Amino acid sequence: MIARVTESDEDRADALFHALADRTRRDILRRVLAGEHSVSGLAANYDMSFAAVQKHVAVLERAGLLVKRRSGREQLASGDVTAVRSVASLLTELEQIWRGRIARIDELIAADPTAGLNEEE
Repeated sequence: MIARVTESDEDRADALFHALADRTRRDILRRVLAGEHSVSGLAANYDMSFAAVQKHVAVLERAGLLVKRRSGREQLASGDVTAVRSVASLLTELEQIWRGRIARIDELIAADPTAGLNEEE
């Protein structure tokens, strides 16, 4: 059975996969899931401007994959495990659809073992 997917679910999935589509953002996410980091500390790890790293962090934040908080003059970022689990859940749902399709093909082949064989041979 396929779950009913709402437009907001689709928008959320789009934001999640857009955020994860970039190698730098995936690396930033790995870092902030392992522990809280300042945005300036994150920026030190990449050969790009601080502003570019801020933009990557903003994409991850909009997707809900990380959260930021202020501590004095610093912005601290940490990963949101719940959001990561939602990505895993979506991928599991897609895998189940695919596995269901394969199971139906297997059932058809089992029901008619001559299916797909050329009768002229």
